[in-house]
Amino acid sequence: MSKASSSRKISFIILVVIYIAATFVGFISYRLAINNFENITSNCALLMADVVATVFVWIFGLVYKNVSVYDPYWSVLPPVMLTAWAIHCGHIGLVGVLVLIAVWYWGIRLTGNWAFTFKNLDTEDWRYAKYRTEKNPFIFQIINFFGLNLMPTLVVFAAMVPAVELLRGRHMMTGGLSIACETVPFDCTWLTWIGFAVCIAAATIQLVADTQRHRFARGHRGEVCKVGLWKHGRHPNYFGEISMWWGVWLMFASVNNFRFALTYLLGPVAMTCLFLFISIPLMEGRQLKNKPGYAEYKKETRILI
Repeated sequence: MSKASSSRKISFIILVVIYIAATFVGFISYRLAINNFENITSNCALLMADVVATVFVWIFGLVYKNVSVYDPYWSVLPPVMLTAWAIHCGHIGLVGVLVLIAVWYWGIRLTGNWAFTFKNLDTEDWRYAKYRTEKNPFIFQIINFFGLNLMPTLVVFAAMVPAVELLRGRHMMTGGLSIACETVPFDCTWLTWIGFAVCIAAATIQLVADTQRHRFARGHRGEVCKVGLWKHGRHPNYFGEISMWWGVWLMFASVNNFRFALTYLLGPVAMTCLFLFISIPLMEGRQLKNKPGYAEYKKETRILI
């Protein structure tokens, strides 16, 4: 076993332990919030648990001097949290099952891509390293906590809220004139299936795009990838990520009053803005600097589709 292989495996095991512990810390935080704050809503308690788990992971990022400790959080948290929430809610119905299938498929695919590219805890994503070298230590740590850890958590949580509401179900009166309520699952509509199809297609687009890019990079180091989906869009993987959360919102809109569903647009809109105004400009700046043919590729190819 090579030293590099050993280092990668040890680093991977460390991250697994950190994330199991973060899940436990988040669960305890949720229970404490529900049990100790009388008027707290379940969504606020879930958000509190999410933030506490993020802080826990961030602390280990400080310990290992590597912001990339947070990288798997983006794709690991949603399936775990939504599954735990579904178990808590009980009967979730077909809509809930479809949401969980979509989120797990997306999460496994994205986490698998992270694991494929993961080297070890000594290697930090170039975007984080860029901030670390360009900013003074104090400013970097502010960016690290609020911009590189907390902001993605809040954006993903906002995108998950429609799924949380789908799993919660709706309240219906029972017992004739009784004021008792019970929560029942939503019923599927044709738009539910369209939203589900969008989610599955989005994750599949990401899978295909990342596979094509990895294969191309092996034999064309330093060149611009223009094969497959990359021939039709400069960021098909980001297009898939954005589409995934619009698909979740469509599923939510399919079983609710459309005007009510509009109040839950913050998540997919925030996700879209995150990629259009932060992730894509950062990536394109790096590509323009490192790949001479990228400027021409940028002129010839649409940004997403």
